[in-house]
Amino acid sequence: MATTANPTRDDFAALLEQSLGGAADGGFEGRVVKGTVTAIENDKAVIDVGLKSEGRVALREFAHGKEEHGLSVGDEVEVYVDRVENADGEAMLSRDRARREAAWDKLESEFGEGKRVEGVIFGRVKGGFTVDLDGAVAFLPGSQVDIRPVRDVAPLMDMPQPFQILKMDRRRGNIVVSRRAVLEETRAEQRSGLIEKLSEGQVIDGVVKNITDYGAFVDLGGIDGLLHVTDMSYKRVNHPSEVINIGDTVTVQIIRINQETQRISLGMKQLESDPWEGVGAKYPLGVKLTGTVTNITEYGAFVELEPGIEGLVHVSEMSWTKKNVHPGKIVSTSQEVEVVVLEVDSEKRRISLGLKQAQQNPWEAFAEKHPIGSTVEGEVKNATEFGLFIGLDGDVDGMVHMSDIAWGISGEDALALHRKGEQVSAVVLDVDVEKERISLGMKQLEKGAPTADGKAATGSLKRGEVVTVTVLEVRDGGLEVQAGDDGATGFIKRTDLGRDRDEQRPDRFQVGQKVDAQVTGFDRSKKPNFSIKARQLAEEKEAVEQYGSSDSGASLGDILGEALKAKKD
Repeated sequence: MATTANPTRDDFAALLEQSLGGAADGGFEGRVVKGTVTAIENDKAVIDVGLKSEGRVALREFAHGKEEHGLSVGDEVEVYVDRVENADGEAMLSRDRARREAAWDKLESEFGEGKRVEGVIFGRVKGGFTVDLDGAVAFLPGSQVDIRPVRDVAPLMDMPQPFQILKMDRRRGNIVVSRRAVLEETRAEQRSGLIEKLSEGQVIDGVVKNITDYGAFVDLGGIDGLLHVTDMSYKRVNHPSEVINIGDTVTVQIIRINQETQRISLGMKQLESDPWEGVGAKYPLGVKLTGTVTNITEYGAFVELEPGIEGLVHVSEMSWTKKNVHPGKIVSTSQEVEVVVLEVDSEKRRISLGLKQAQQNPWEAFAEKHPIGSTVEGEVKNATEFGLFIGLDGDVDGMVHMSDIAWGISGEDALALHRKGEQVSAVVLDVDVEKERISLGMKQLEKGAPTADGKAATGSLKRGEVVTVTVLEVRDGGLEVQAGDDGATGFIKRTDLGRDRDEQRPDRFQVGQKVDAQVTGFDRSKKPNFSIKARQLAEEKEAVEQYGSSDSGASLGDILGEALKAKKD
């Protein structure tokens, strides 16, 4: 047989590969392989994986938690080959790394299938915790520990429990897990099973777990239902804590079950008798009742007539006299008030109440106390472009129109004579209860003025009659005069002081002077109007009719002279 005296390079490679068990090309490195424990020395296990040299692995890497390693010579184990040979000529092996690699392989498979994995929370890091997934270390965010925030995680540490992998990246060595996802899934499964046993209308006992501003969550034996504040009682409940407390056992009725969202709505008042039944017969329209103010809003106040029955007093029905005022300035919470039923709607569960209707209408009271023609006193509350508003008894206002402030001057000038806060007297001219209006007059109180009841102090004055009047006051606009010694007062306008312009000067008259004037009419207050000019024209017409035809050549002066002479005779 021939032998090769000079082996080739391929022959050396083949021999090396045979010597290293096929790992000459580095096929062993970075792999998990099986090896045999050949010895245990100084807390280390000597392991033969079929390489040129053996490797040493610390015994602690084979321990599980607080348990011993349990290794014996001859045991077969899996290790990770980090390097085939180190500086000391030994193989560098790792049991921990082998476990991690095996764990990653398993986790990737379970992650792809969406399965849960088992792990142990063993440490705390920034933003969460570390979890051992049988050799692979994962991150558990703080928000993923439980369904609700957990203050103390100590009871969950070092305890095997299921997790759901949310994300994993083998190249970067990152795994993110969630315990909350498992709890929610388990809870949903439990809810589905429990909901199937429940039905709408069912009465069941539960324990109050949590209270919010809008209601309470009640544990029905593994599933929560919401007891809304409006379903706790027929009476007004401002906050659930007024009715129940955490830990209370309550009897509730299942109002509604939403199969899609698996939400359960509960009620307590549904187990009580409905106070709205027969409410129409119990509270007829117009009846006066006593109730308690329970709530005040911008648009009115709610008044409780009995537990569970509330009515609304709209702001417009709160006061006869206080308009556009916030209800809180008229009534206060817990105050007992008298109200009148205005409307009842049993279907909508609404009762409209009136607060002012329980009190006497102040305009009716004023009309009874102050009939037309009576004199009242009050303070000028406001002056407008058309008159004065006077504050009267009963917190009502009366108005003096500008034309009823004073005789003989314009309304604008009359308004200028008075100011806000001034005390004045006036006559009641009219009271309209429905329209809530009181008409007053101030000029009617002047001497000789007509009375407000229409009985003017005019004596026997008639339109067209010529009377002798006395000048009471000289004004720019004319003369204030009085018929006789104690007759009706009237006014002669500037244009009625004479036929000619020179005669129409008020300053040519003096107070106390007597002049003849004709009654030309009466104003709406039946006060007479006089005119000297009208008297002159009437006398001229009479003279022409009587003397002008007998002596056509006579002058107007002659005619008037003859007429006056005849009148004296």
